[in-house]
Order: sequence, then structure tokens, then C-alpha cells
Amino acid sequence: MGNLTIITEFLLLDISSSPELQVLQGLLFLLIYLGAVAGNLLTITVIVTDPQLHFPMYFFIGNLSLIDFCYISVTVPKSIVNSLTGRKLISLPACAAQIFLLILFGSTELAFLVVMSYDRYVAICHPLHYGLTVIPRMCAQAAGGSWASGMLYSAIHTGTMFRLPFTRSNAIHQFFCDVPQILSISSTDVKFSESVLVAISSSIVLLCFLFLFISYVNIFSTVLRIRSAEARNKALSTCTPQLAILVLFVTSGMTSSLGPISKKSSLKNLLMAIFYSMVPPLINPMIFSLRNREINIALGRLFNRYFEFSSRGFLIQKEKFKKESM
Repeated sequence: MGNLTIITEFLLLDISSSPELQVLQGLLFLLIYLGAVAGNLLTITVIVTDPQLHFPMYFFIGNLSLIDFCYISVTVPKSIVNSLTGRKLISLPACAAQIFLLILFGSTELAFLVVMSYDRYVAICHPLHYGLTVIPRMCAQAAGGSWASGMLYSAIHTGTMFRLPFTRSNAIHQFFCDVPQILSISSTDVKFSESVLVAISSSIVLLCFLFLFISYVNIFSTVLRIRSAEARNKALSTCTPQLAILVLFVTSGMTSSLGPISKKSSLKNLLMAIFYSMVPPLINPMIFSLRNREINIALGRLFNRYFEFSSRGFLIQKEKFKKESM
């Protein structure tokens, strides 16, 4: 043990050592990040400020947008700074924090997708019981349980991965501390413990997927039996975006978990990481904004209030200027 070097920081390896390409990568990440932040914060603002959206479904959508905003903010800002400044190193505590937060927000999002599928199931399959079942207290408990379960799950996995020192290598072939990359340079004991935890957590995730599958089968079978075309389209417009986000989340999660662990930096490795770390937070608000009629209308009201306020402030300043000039 005396000859082993205890690693206290990791080296994040880019696909190219060219400063020009690194700056280009940083600018691309900045563009994606600004789009994701703008979309999610706008969704949260509309839901919070518009009283007509103070319903359980939009409460869950607001939480989902908050999770997406936090999820992309864990890795991308630091990656942008690293690309623009040429820095490659990340400390061990910062790496552990990235892992903890990534698992936290990812698992919490899955929990919220399960809760949202139950919300739509009750609303469409048992509409007469919706007001008695999905009450504010139930929404608060579901949200609190989702965040608490995500935090517990993340703490267990992060504690397992970082419970022993790293001595094999400090090279991470990714622009952030990716879970598969960290496991590839961990000790054998850590890999065994994590494999046991992954097997247990996979069973829980499979149960969640089974619940989601049953819920959406019942939802769509009920929707197809609705005779009114308007009511059928309204029901589809509320559950289709959630199903699209679920498919995107599952696809990106499987890409992250089941994809091969790269031993060197490559364009393919970079694109796969972008797909599961940046695309869902960027696409989710677009899906809700384009497919949800109520949010589109609320956005129009928000912009109208903003322009009216700006115009009123401009007129006040104009009148004040006239009085001072006289």
C-alpha cells in the first residue's frame, strides 16, 4: 500500500487537444445550456404566476422543469468554463458532488414520472374520483416522497462508489464525472458492492416501468373509447407529452447505463453523453409548450402582461421627461 498513489483529483479528457475545438465545444454547450435554462425557467414562471395553472398536473410539470434545470446545471456550466479556459482537472469532492446530484435528479425525475402517470390515470380513467383522490396534501406528499427517495438512492450509490480511495487511474474519458467512467477506475470491492446495489435498484426500476406501462395502457384504452372527438383530443394532449418525455428519459437512461464504457475520448462518446445529459432538459419544455394548450395560453397572458407593464412604464417615463423639460 505504501507504493500506491491516492488520487485526489481527476483528469477530464476532451476529444481534441486543439484550443479552437475546445472553444467551439464550449460555445456549443453554452448555447444548449441557455436554451434549456430559458425553457425550464419560463415553464416554472408561467406555472407559478398564472392562477389558472394551479392544478396538480401543472404542479408536477413545474417540479419536472425544476429537476431538468438542476440536472443540466450540475455538469454543463463547469464543462463550459473548462473548455473556454483549457482546464482539465476536477477535484475528488467536486466529482463526488457531481455524481450525487446527477443520480439525485435522475432518480427523482423517474419518481415524478411515475406520480404524473398516476395523476393522468385517475383524471382520465376515474374522473369522478379525481377531486377526492388528487388533493393538495397528496400532491405535497408525492413530491416530498419523490425528492426524499431520490436523495436516499443517490446517497447510497455515491457513498458506495467513493467509500474507498482511487489508486488505479485518474483519467475520465468524458467532459464530466460520469458514473460508468468512475466505476471503471474504482477498486474491485467497490465494483462488486455497486453491482449488488444496481441489481436491487434495477428490480425497483422495473417495478416502476411495469406501473407506468399498466397506467398508460389503461389510459389509452379509456381514451380510445371516448366518443367525443374534442374530449378525446384533450385527453391525448395532456398525456401524450408525458409519455414522450418518459420515452426520452428511458432511452437516455438506457444509453447511459447499458452503453459501452469508452477507454478513450471520441466523438461518439461525446455525442452519447450529450444525448443523455443535455437533450432531455432541452427538449422537455419544448414538448410541454408545443403540446399543451393551457401552457401556450398562459404564456400568451404572461407576455401580454409584460408588454403592458413595459408600455405603461415607458409612458410614465415619457410624461415625466416632458414635465422636467418644461
